[in-house]
Amino acid sequence: MTTSAAPAPPASTSRPPRPGLREWCGGIVVAACALLASCASHGACETPYAASPQFRDCGFRNPPNPDALPSASQWKIWSRFLAGTKTDTVPTDPIPVHPLTPAQLDALDPQANHVIRLGHSSHLLKLRGKFWLIDPVFSERASPFQWIGPKRFHKPPLTLEQLPPIEGLILSHDHYDHLDIATIEYLAKRVNRYFVPLGVGARLVELGVPADRIAEFDWWQAGQHDGVQLTATPAQHFSGRTLNDRDSTLWASWVIQSGSQRIFYSGDSGYFKGFSQIGERFGGFDLAMMENGAYDAYWPAVHMTPEQSVQAFQDLRGKVLFSVHNSTFDLAFHTWHDPLDRIADLSERQKIELATPAIGEVLTVGQRRTNVRWWQGLK
Repeated sequence: MTTSAAPAPPASTSRPPRPGLREWCGGIVVAACALLASCASHGACETPYAASPQFRDCGFRNPPNPDALPSASQWKIWSRFLAGTKTDTVPTDPIPVHPLTPAQLDALDPQANHVIRLGHSSHLLKLRGKFWLIDPVFSERASPFQWIGPKRFHKPPLTLEQLPPIEGLILSHDHYDHLDIATIEYLAKRVNRYFVPLGVGARLVELGVPADRIAEFDWWQAGQHDGVQLTATPAQHFSGRTLNDRDSTLWASWVIQSGSQRIFYSGDSGYFKGFSQIGERFGGFDLAMMENGAYDAYWPAVHMTPEQSVQAFQDLRGKVLFSVHNSTFDLAFHTWHDPLDRIADLSERQKIELATPAIGEVLTVGQRRTNVRWWQGLK
């Protein structure tokens, strides 16, 4: 592998249950922890990342964005989570899942690039014959604890044990719905190479990943591995997993080039002018995997509405808009299907080629497909 990145440091049919007392109480614990985390200080400012343009005032920071709307206070946000009413945020009908087998994965054309939706922002890629993962979460809950926190709407289309050998694993940031403890612990020595933003390498080492398999990237740093070119690109978000580590690691979007095709993955991000800059630098994308879910007027700068996701896709000069970050976890107050309804209607009006694949569905980059609104009619 050659890279300019920084080296890392030493089909479901059951109906999901309605939240009960245990989930409600668990939500209080998670919310309280998040509130404390938002108020905690970083302590002494000793870091190996001081040279990064993104590192300021003892933490990683988003670039100035005068157009970004302010978020509500953490107290107001978490008070709403604890006391607010949610409607239709969890499906009562089963989410359709296309089960996958190792034989089906092996049969995919080794000369093409394929993207397989595992749920939320988790994807399995087959890039010209080699398998990669993006933000894999196989656990039941997106949480530091598996007895509380947001619970999956559906099972993954295959198990961890069914995964093929993984050449590379890409992480966008360290939040629990993207960096999952049990998944990384299982995969620790089963992945040849990990690609992560600055600071996230230490998270992986704690979970058993050998440090020499990790490459850390600042924004605009690039690397190559097994014929795949990777570039970490800007995003507008935040990070943190514990009570005192807010913004101690970087977040990123990613550009993945395999052969002549370019794939963009937004990670989590609010809308900002960086999407235009990325589009200009790379000259467009064959597929743009865009965040579309968990948005709210209380936190407008760190997640995009469907309208903003469409605008960001156009800024990127994408050919196909692939909707991610929805349909698996209840992380906001909009209905579970609102992101899909709105982006499908917007794309139809603006004649954008949209991909909303079902869980487990295979999308082959550059191959024409008929998009289906699989969620319509589900409650």
